[in-house]
Amino acid sequence: MATPTQAPWLDPDRPLDERLEDLLGRLTLDEKCAMMLADSPAVERLGIPAYHWWNECLHGVARAGRATIFPQAIGMAATFDPDLMERIGAAIADEGRAKYNAAVAAGLRGQYRGLTYWTPNINIFRDPRWGRGQETYGEDPFLTAELGERFVRGLQQEVDGYLKAAACAKHYAVHSGPEGQRHTFNAVVSRKELFETYLPAFRRLVEAGVESVMGAYNRTNDEPCCASSLLLEDVLRGSWGFAGHVVSDCGAIGDIHDYHRVTKNAEESAALAVKRGCDLNCGSTYKALPAALEQGLLTEEEIDLSVRRLLRTRFRLGQFDPSERDPFARIGTDRIRAPEHTTLAREAAEKSIVLLKNEGVLPIARTDEPRRIYLAGPNAASVDVLLGNYFGMSDSLVTVLEGLTAASPEHYTVEYKMGISADRPNANPVDWSIPGKWDNFDAIVAVLGLVPMLEGEEGEAILSTERGDRVSIGLPDHQVEWLRKLKATGMPLVVVLAGGSPLAIPEVHELADAILMMWYPGEQGGAALARLLYGDVSPSGKLPVTFPRSVEQLPPFEEYAMDGRTYRFMREDPLYPFGFGLTYTKLTYGGASATPSSLAAGEPIRIAATVTNTGDVATAEVVQCYLTDLEGSVRTPLASLCGVERVFLPAGASRTVTFDLPPAAMELVLDDGTAVVEPGRFRAVVGSCSPGSRGVELGAPDGAVVEFDVR
Repeated sequence: MATPTQAPWLDPDRPLDERLEDLLGRLTLDEKCAMMLADSPAVERLGIPAYHWWNECLHGVARAGRATIFPQAIGMAATFDPDLMERIGAAIADEGRAKYNAAVAAGLRGQYRGLTYWTPNINIFRDPRWGRGQETYGEDPFLTAELGERFVRGLQQEVDGYLKAAACAKHYAVHSGPEGQRHTFNAVVSRKELFETYLPAFRRLVEAGVESVMGAYNRTNDEPCCASSLLLEDVLRGSWGFAGHVVSDCGAIGDIHDYHRVTKNAEESAALAVKRGCDLNCGSTYKALPAALEQGLLTEEEIDLSVRRLLRTRFRLGQFDPSERDPFARIGTDRIRAPEHTTLAREAAEKSIVLLKNEGVLPIARTDEPRRIYLAGPNAASVDVLLGNYFGMSDSLVTVLEGLTAASPEHYTVEYKMGISADRPNANPVDWSIPGKWDNFDAIVAVLGLVPMLEGEEGEAILSTERGDRVSIGLPDHQVEWLRKLKATGMPLVVVLAGGSPLAIPEVHELADAILMMWYPGEQGGAALARLLYGDVSPSGKLPVTFPRSVEQLPPFEEYAMDGRTYRFMREDPLYPFGFGLTYTKLTYGGASATPSSLAAGEPIRIAATVTNTGDVATAEVVQCYLTDLEGSVRTPLASLCGVERVFLPAGASRTVTFDLPPAAMELVLDDGTAVVEPGRFRAVVGSCSPGSRGVELGAPDGAVVEFDVR
């Protein structure tokens, strides 16, 4: 393939804008239109290779063979650990670059081989019924923004003007089910709730330099998200100044005329989306761009604006430069599933598992005396339950059965029976629920919960009757009935739950002596769980979502108003509150202070408190800081997370944790969507979970409280 070696666009020593304009001027109009398709063809006369923009790395490089599989996104969120998120993003970027370099060397330019990763999913998990909530960082705007920013920072890693990979904030913006209606649904939301709940994480990632933003399938307030004047023009490009590229969700441009009925045909949909600022089409509707131009629906200048943004990303990824100039071009395949990445996956799984209850049965002691453990349940030996959705392939998937077997002393016996299936009662009358048929056991570990086939994306969750969503948010009835039989044996009962979303399990809470939520924990999930069961490490995960008592505590699924939703606006006591998670020791909080105790609007404040490990087991603790505006002129959240810090506390140790809060932490969103800091009284709570009596009832320590005034 001949290459015009003297062309300015091929000279990496020239300014990027100069190179961009030179290349843009060499492209024909048809070539420009083709570049706006996710499957962009080669321009052979210029030596431009084909490029497929669609790649995935939600919790590890996905759908392209070998990769380290980290916990599903909701599990990573349960770590409440921004530093860990950045390290995971960096590990994924290494593996992604290695795979890209190998693919290019082999002549592979197709789907899932590129450097533009359509992740993270920073939608707010507002309702537990949404099957794709597992892909998010939970229900809180601050936590979502904090974790998302650090993940993007680790993934993109700019060096000398080059990006290691390009991240994408999706799905912009008001998008969280119902999954079966995503192509037709109109999410109606007030301006206050739009800017108070649904947009903050997107704004944070834009400010942090995320390379792209993906528009959602649905409409928001009657406008298709991928052609929204409010979301794309006024907010994203306008007030936020986003300079990267916008990509549609796959098929979303076609939805504009096929399902939303906003336009009449593909030409009108393509033209509308481009005019509003959607640069790249995952799908085929932008094949109508030449016809739209011929019909006068669009101008070449508008096409140029989008192509310029897309080319800028490809230049920043080094795709048009000699390999010796790209600092990431030499990353080799030895980085794929590197040993330190496996260790990182186990660390992430350990930090993600949440201890919801413990009546003194955990940890299981290692003693010189023989012990017998009955491991049972449909998820105990399941590989699928490690994965969640959007996953890669690993040759080292450690199930709970494998992890517990490897961690158990030789003189311990681990007996395993699946017992029941995940989704239906047994057809065979043989009852494996009573281990006493063989012998007495020192503990029963029942691994239950959901599986990815019961919840997930439309078309993926093949056991779901709701296109991946859930009507009921409890355990399947036959799993609860089986637990009753296990409980009747009188043996200590430890319940381990898999899943990607909140479970309403009041009966399980009463039946079990201990409960652990392991999510979809990634390739090292079984090894991590075994270390927690045996007490090699104390649990430190926290719930990034509220677990209600029943679906009756939830507003209708289709309503996007936040009243009654999430810890910020739910007045009823949940089963388990946001931020909740126990350890193997006892913690106390005290000594809260605010400096200054009175400040002018627009000034920062420092909140501090002391946490003490009064028990005899070392542990990590996620210290959380919440603010409440006590005198707001409009409805305010009951509490809002504004700071997290993970600390390690040896037995008997104390640690004073400080949170330096910017003025934005005290902002109140008015009904018109504007944010102000109003004078008045504020309360800060520093503690182990979100404020309220329920966490204390379950064993969390009282938070340390301080109030201050804003003048």
